[in-house]
Amino acid sequence: METTKITIGNIIDLPIEKVWELWTNPKHIINWNFASEDWHTPSAENDLIVGGKFSSRMEAKDGSFGFDFCGIYDEVEEFKKIAYTLGDERKVEILFEGNGNSTQITEIFDAENENSIEMQQIGWQTILNNFKSYAEKSFI
Repeated sequence: METTKITIGNIIDLPIEKVWELWTNPKHIINWNFASEDWHTPSAENDLIVGGKFSSRMEAKDGSFGFDFCGIYDEVEEFKKIAYTLGDERKVEILFEGNGNSTQITEIFDAENENSIEMQQIGWQTILNNFKSYAEKSFI
């Protein structure tokens, strides 16, 4: 059976070096990695090398639910590409394309079977939009 791929993207109004730092550093990840205001990421770890692991603890602010979003890096090309495999074996590819003082981020990920394609796309796009907002608000 073929896996459905979902693609999202956004342009961040910052140079690629700054975008890369904000995307990969746990001290920044905890500030943008959530899909709604009633969620947060209280902790994150990131060993950004091939075979390295990452983990972000995502929790409802009211304490009602939480989970670890984690995986292992398959490919890391600084300022260009990050690819990883999630704990449930789904694949994710993130492409970074710098253009002067802006950076295009494109994420392509395998859909899971529990939630609708539209819900997954909206959730991941919201997190990417949070990243854009955090990055541009904090560093322009």
